[in-house]
Amino acid sequence: MERKIIKTGDGSSTIHIPEWNEQYHSKHGALQEAMHVFIKMGLDFWVAENKKSEISILEIGFGTGLNALLTNLYSTNLKVQYTGVEAYPVKPEELAVLDYASVLPNFEKAERIFDKMHQINWEEFSEIESNFSLRKQEKTFQEIKDKESYDLIYFDAFGARVQPELWTDVIFEKMFLALKTNGVLVTYAAKGSVRRAMQAVGFQVERLPGPPGKREMLRAVKN
Repeated sequence: MERKIIKTGDGSSTIHIPEWNEQYHSKHGALQEAMHVFIKMGLDFWVAENKKSEISILEIGFGTGLNALLTNLYSTNLKVQYTGVEAYPVKPEELAVLDYASVLPNFEKAERIFDKMHQINWEEFSEIESNFSLRKQEKTFQEIKDKESYDLIYFDAFGARVQPELWTDVIFEKMFLALKTNGVLVTYAAKGSVRRAMQAVGFQVERLPGPPGKREMLRAVKN
């Protein structure tokens, strides 16, 4: 499918798929959405609740690497082991145009981290910084078979409107099993069908205020 780089409402870029009329991130602001949903409501929440110095994160839809980049930049007091699953890796020429570093405070560090994340080999953990290791896995979400391996899941798949099969109880059962006890899953989605699918597999789910341009989002906890 055709993919185009577009500017979003906060000046940061994302990838647009015309055939689906769908973006990798919110058109209202890619950076704002990622910071609100995954860093504030996900990472910061988990740290406040658990007060631990190490965390294992799974990202469903590694995509452009924006969520991983922000996690690296905003987790300086944590030791992070980060796994990003992506069935269709973004092309190097697309990554070069995104230029996320230009909209972040520490430009030089952000640029260095972003480049390193996309240069490392797939399928193995690589040290990005002394406190942050990254493993990129090229596979479908249906292939995930991890058990009690992660503290936090960033669920950032394409929306249910275009890929409803990724938002079912079958997928969320895999997420539930992949999380440790007291593990957390956050997503930008807020549809009732998504919330019910999460609840059906055992998650405790709450609606939260969404990022700019979106009224609500969901956070799920495995008790």
